[in-house]
Parts: sequence; structure tokens; C-alpha cells
Amino acid sequence: MGQGTGLGLSTVMGIAKNHGGFFTVSSKEGEGSQFTVYLPTIEAAPLREAEATERLQGQGELVFIVDDEAAIRESAKTLLEDCNYRTLTANDGASAIQLYAEHQAAIAVVLMDLMMPGIDGVTTIQALQIINPTLKVIATSGLISTRRLTELEQAGITTLLPKPYTLTELLQVLHNVLRSGPSIPR
Repeated sequence: MGQGTGLGLSTVMGIAKNHGGFFTVSSKEGEGSQFTVYLPTIEAAPLREAEATERLQGQGELVFIVDDEAAIRESAKTLLEDCNYRTLTANDGASAIQLYAEHQAAIAVVLMDLMMPGIDGVTTIQALQIINPTLKVIATSGLISTRRLTELEQAGITTLLPKPYTLTELLQVLHNVLRSGPSIPR
């Protein structure tokens, strides 16, 4: 309670899926669980990823990254800066509201983790929408419940990027939101 939930199995599943693999689980009460990850070896896959990211480079837009997990926040920052975006980061809802108020004119889009301790992502987004009703938001989460989807819809948040995401997925969603407005990626 009061700490991030981590990504755990959703991260493993996403990594395996993104690499064309899968994993199996066997579990016996009192004996524990065994997870086996299967990944194919493919030499040509990175070229397609590189080609896709080249087409989706930023134009120097400022992306405000809000995530309580430092590793996710910093990796998103580094990846986006390598793709011609500028970044600003916050590690919780309270600092996100303060920083957004200070830099709102320059911020093109907010990349918001929904599951943060303290002020959660939905509540933070609602506070930011008071400051700027036309705020562009990409919500991210490793776990999305029906209740959470309803909260997002009620808050007018239409773009959701499930964690874990690839660089290409992030760039594609950013491109869509910045160029043509919010939409739900499928």
C-alpha cells in the first residue's frame, strides 16, 4: 500500500509478445511457480523498428512525462529526446500539477501514468484540465480495469497506451495525438 505496483507479469508478457515469443506458467501449491519465457531469434526485426522510428521523429515538441517509477520515467525521457522531442518530468501528481502550471504554454502533450501513490493519474489529469481544458493527454498503465476505463472516459481521456509499450508504439501514439488530436489506439 502506498507504493507503485510495478509491472511484473505484464512486463514479461509485453516483452515476449513484442519479440514474437510467449511464456508458460506452471504452479503447484506449496511448491511454487515456474515461468518459462520463449523468444525467437530474428536478425531482421530491429531494422523495421528503426525505420518506423525515423518516420515518427518529433519536431521539438515538449512532452511532460509523469510516472512514479524512475526507470520508466528516465527511459521514456531518453528515448523521446533521442527522437527529437524535448521532455519535462515529474514523479508524482502533486509535482506534476505544480510543474504544469509553470510550463503549460510550452507543453504539447502529457504522458501520464495512471497508477501512482498519493494523487493518482486520473485525479492529476482532472486537475491539469482545470488549468487547461484543451490538454492533450496520453494515459499509460500496466493494469486497466473496467472501472478505470470508465473513470478515463468520464474525465475525457481518450488515448490510452498500455504498459509495457515499445518505442514505435509510443512514437505512433504521440504522432497521432500531436498531429490529429486524441484517439484510442487499438
